[in-house]
Amino acid sequence: MTPPSPMRAGQARARFVGRDRELEVLTELWDSGRPELFVLYGRRRVGKTELLQRFCAGRKSVYFLAAQVRDRDNLRALRQAIAEELGDKLATEVDFPDWSSALGFLAERAGDERVAVVLDEFPYLCEANASVPSQLQRFWDTRGKHSSLMLVLCGSQVSFMEKEVLAEKSPLFGRRTAQRRLEPISPADALAFFPNWSMRERVLAFSILGGMPAYLQRFDDARSIRDNLLREVLRPEGFLFDEAHFLLRSELTTPATYNSLLAAVARGAQKLNDIALEVGVDSTTANKYLHTLRELRLVERETPLTDPDPLRSRRGVYRIADRFLAFHFRHVQPNVSLIHAGRGERVFEQFVEPDFERLYDEARVEFVLDHLRRDAAEALGDEVSDVARHSGRYVRAIARTSRGAPVAAIVLPDGKPAMGVLAQELETLETAFGAKLLKLNYGLTDRPERPIEVERVPDGELI
Repeated sequence: MTPPSPMRAGQARARFVGRDRELEVLTELWDSGRPELFVLYGRRRVGKTELLQRFCAGRKSVYFLAAQVRDRDNLRALRQAIAEELGDKLATEVDFPDWSSALGFLAERAGDERVAVVLDEFPYLCEANASVPSQLQRFWDTRGKHSSLMLVLCGSQVSFMEKEVLAEKSPLFGRRTAQRRLEPISPADALAFFPNWSMRERVLAFSILGGMPAYLQRFDDARSIRDNLLREVLRPEGFLFDEAHFLLRSELTTPATYNSLLAAVARGAQKLNDIALEVGVDSTTANKYLHTLRELRLVERETPLTDPDPLRSRRGVYRIADRFLAFHFRHVQPNVSLIHAGRGERVFEQFVEPDFERLYDEARVEFVLDHLRRDAAEALGDEVSDVARHSGRYVRAIARTSRGAPVAAIVLPDGKPAMGVLAQELETLETAFGAKLLKLNYGLTDRPERPIEVERVPDGELI
């Protein structure tokens, strides 16, 4: 974890957490000695800009944040950025006719010296001028791939970056030297945003906000979770009050149906036909919209690992994959009228606070799933290849190792467990898998530096 940068009094605190690996990748590209064209993309608020600015700090670089203005205005702004960030007075005397010329100028001025050039919010450039990808292709093929530049194209519109920059039909296809879709930070990393809260409060905050750094940044651990929700979510002026709609509008041209689909899933509709019925569309239409939401990783379809044919399974269920979206569609959207009427406290007391136990329990399962994906190999002596939730009372997740061994993740509540229920759950799973289970006991600790404990259950024992 990188420590927060110093700030002026009164300025919102800035925490840079959980991005060490991404910084290492950027540094490797910088040190490669080769021309690099790196594509970085991910949802708005996931921390792309902060990551790139941290990377550029202390390096010879031009960081340019595109605006939704005309093409010539962005070119003028880039010229100004070159002059200021590289101290190149000649840039102020040059009028770039297009982006190929602008990047050609940078390549020439860099010479043999390494220079990073970041074009952040790249889709805005293409929105103003659809030929920008072709211009960059021309630059890269004629000058860029022989230069000392490290060119970074960054964007928040995931679908645009995948289809118009990385896809085969794009003029830039085959030019990138590396790419990364930036994902939310892990549950364990999210805890570092709230050093003054108890472990339970930190886990609860993650359950509400998920792993989006910009959301986590908004909660102040000098206040209670209640006060943070009332300030940031449960009032019309709150930073996060309309965030879900901003997100959908930035990715989707017709967000109304997507809003309805997400609301239906949040209310408990899980099967395709049930979701379609709730929304009032046919199953084919619902499936098409859900497919788009899955591509954006806002929704996921989960199939039991015990199913012999997961791709064709009729047992698959849908769930909202993003914790804050789930919170929004469960608690904010249904109560928008009350919130606009200034009744946020009533919404909190009547709907949100009574849901804390379920939110905490869901977050606990997220920690277990994350551990299974990342770290369970140490306890199991084998890599984990597949992970899924499980709806048992005690077995909350299941997995499969690379050798095909089934794994049961057991989460025991406080107090004495009903051993007969646990035994039945394990027996049912062993029958379904047709193999003996490897068993892991999980529990959350009070130690943020080691938030989850896991213990391998000896063969022949329940816990």
